Amino acid sequence: MTTLELAEKYREDIVKFMSKLIKARSYSGEEKEVIQVIKEEMEKVGFDEVKIDGLGNILGRIGNGKHVIAMDAHIDTVEVGNPDLWDKDPFSGDWDDEWVYGRGASDQKAGMCSMVYGMKILKELNLLDDFTVYVTGTVMEEDCDGLCWRYIVEEDKLKPDFVVITEPTSLNVYRGHRGRIEFRIKTVGLSAHASAPERGDNAIYKMAKIINEIEKLNDNLHYDPFLGKGTIVVSQIFFKSPSHNAVPDECVIHIDRRLTAGETKESAFEEIREIFKKTGIDAEIVELTYSKPAYTGIEYPVEKYFPTWVLEEDSDVVQAAKDAYIKTFGSEPLIDKWTFSTNGIATAGVYGIPTVGFGPGDEKYAHAPNEKVKIEHLVKAAAFYANFPKTLVEKLKK
Repeated sequence: MTTLELAEKYREDIVKFMSKLIKARSYSGEEKEVIQVIKEEMEKVGFDEVKIDGLGNILGRIGNGKHVIAMDAHIDTVEVGNPDLWDKDPFSGDWDDEWVYGRGASDQKAGMCSMVYGMKILKELNLLDDFTVYVTGTVMEEDCDGLCWRYIVEEDKLKPDFVVITEPTSLNVYRGHRGRIEFRIKTVGLSAHASAPERGDNAIYKMAKIINEIEKLNDNLHYDPFLGKGTIVVSQIFFKSPSHNAVPDECVIHIDRRLTAGETKESAFEEIREIFKKTGIDAEIVELTYSKPAYTGIEYPVEKYFPTWVLEEDSDVVQAAKDAYIKTFGSEPLIDKWTFSTNGIATAGVYGIPTVGFGPGDEKYAHAPNEKVKIEHLVKAAAFYANFPKTLVEKLKK
């Protein structure tokens, strides 16, 4: 029996598990309930070991071989937004013959659902080899991607040899994405009564000159043939003023800077410093740290810098994903990239671990109302995950 045939046999179990995952609401920092749902299912299908770490990540182990492979799904979600835009209760977990519906369906509880049953299929078909697989359900990714994996590597002391990111890829193989950095820019002025603005120094006017240059900068950022162009956006603006009829003495803007290949935190900051010089404005770059407590109560502060990563198409892990795809589906995959950011910014971007992407679900449903995932994707992804570890180890032996 093939992995795909056995995955079809477990279609009903897979759908029911997916529904349970969606019903367990799990906003960032509130994942305790869904972690327990995953733990029960991992134990039910026969994982060798299941544990929950101090940050609240769940790690399920299969095998005890030399090559350590992690398959990762973040199990937190963004919030619902306007509930009137949803046709169904976002946490109903409803399904029909084609789709499972609800918040987190594609982004990205589908990956967790398929991984758990992929490991059940792997064991049932005895596709074991000289590997250890950790299926990780990671927390707080939506708030701060990669934080969970920094904790796993630094505190759990688990640094795998290879990682599969199961964010939605429409069942294609992905090998990278742009990074990003969040920071703020601050200008300081001098308050005065608004009836005599010449007595003051308007911090908003200062910032306006900087904003105009940032808008121009976006059109001239570096372009990479694979990842595309870097971008910069002023996403929020704040000010301080003694009153509504006073000259503001402080202005702050929030920057979302997407980094393509060849761009770094240092290069992005240098571009901003050049704007300060060009405008003649004395302004400050404010670096940001994320420090929200996990549901376990632990705070694990990290800077809000998320490095770009790209793996070469001829690398072992990408080629193993290609081979596993052919073995599972009988055709060649599209090899591409994500538009958004994933935990790969830590596994590949920070720690240099060879990382590849393959996931059920479509990127276009992420963070959108009426989120959903195809049941066919859940079944096919489970079959792929069952084939991947042995396929990778066989490639490494050659």
